[in-house]
Amino acid sequence: MDKTWQDMSQIQPQVMTMLQNSITKNRVAHAYIFEGEKGSGKQDISKTFAKSLLCEALTAGYKPCEQCRNCKRISSGNHPDVHLIERDGLSIKKEQIKSLQEEFSKKSVEADRKVYMIADADKMSVGAANSLLKFLEEPSADTVAILMTEQLQRILPTILSRCQVISFKPLSPENVKRKLIEQDLDPQLASVISHLTQNVEAGIELSHDEWFVQAQKIVVKLYEVLKQNSLKALLYLQTDWFSHFKEREQVDRGLDLLLLIYKDLLYIQLDKKDLVVFQSKLKEFETHALHLSPRRLAEHMGYILEAKRKLMSNTNPQLLMEQLVLNLQEGS
Repeated sequence: MDKTWQDMSQIQPQVMTMLQNSITKNRVAHAYIFEGEKGSGKQDISKTFAKSLLCEALTAGYKPCEQCRNCKRISSGNHPDVHLIERDGLSIKKEQIKSLQEEFSKKSVEADRKVYMIADADKMSVGAANSLLKFLEEPSADTVAILMTEQLQRILPTILSRCQVISFKPLSPENVKRKLIEQDLDPQLASVISHLTQNVEAGIELSHDEWFVQAQKIVVKLYEVLKQNSLKALLYLQTDWFSHFKEREQVDRGLDLLLLIYKDLLYIQLDKKDLVVFQSKLKEFETHALHLSPRRLAEHMGYILEAKRKLMSNTNPQLLMEQLVLNLQEGS
C-alpha cells in the first residue's frame, strides 16, 4: 500500500516541509536531486510528490487526495505522464534517456505536468548523463525531474548545478522499528535491530540471520554472568563467546549489543523505560540499575566504546574481551 503525505512526514519531516512550501508558494523546481541513504524514503516520497503535482483534488493545497484518477494511476505505476527509470543491468543507458526525451517531447497525455524519476541516478553511463544534461539545460515549463541517489558525489557537477538538492536523513530507530514490525518482525527483535541499522532491508536480512539471533542470547548471558563474578565471565568467554564471535566484525556487533544493554540501564535511571530495547529483561535491569551509580554506568559504557575503538586498531580480540570483562566486573 502506498504511503500518504502524512506517513512520509513522520519519516522525513524536513523534506516534506520543503516540498510543501515549493507547492504552496508555486516554486516547484524543474529538477530535484533526492540524496540520502538506502531505505530513507526517496522513492516513496518521489511518488507522493508526483501525486501532489498531478492530483485533481489537492487537500490543504498540497496533499494528494489519493482518490482521483491521477493519484490512483500513479499508485499503480501506469500514469502516462509519470515515468520511473531504473537501471538496465548495472547502469542507466543512453537509450533509456533518449526514449524518455522522445516520450516527453509529446504533449502531456492527461495532466498539466509530466514527471520523470530516475532511481540510482549516479549509475548513469556517460552517454546517459550527457543526454540528461541536454534535457536539463532546456527545461520545459511543464516537466519536473526527480533524480535519486545514495552517492551525490558521483553525480556530474554540471547536472548538480541544474538541480535543487534535497537531503534525506537516515531513518530514526523509531521509524526503522515501526517499518520492521510492519514486516511482521517480533517487536523485541525489531527494537534491537532498529538500534543497529538505519536500513530496513538490512534489518530484515539481519532478522533472518541465525548467527545474529544466537549472538543476542550470548551477549545477554555474558551480561548476566558479569553480574556474578569476573572468573565466571572469563570462563564464559572461553566456553561460549570466542566460538561464536570469531571475526572482528562479529566482535564489533557483539559489543554493539552489549552497549545496548548498558544504554537500557541508563534509560531506566533516567525514568525513560519506554525507550528500553530489551523490554523482556526490564524487571531484571531495573534491579541492576538501582545498584549501579550513574558514574559507574558511564564508566562501563566508556569501557565498551574504548573496546570498539581498540578492536578497529588491530588489538587482539581475545585479549580485548578479557580486559573488557575485568573492567566491567570491577566495582559493578
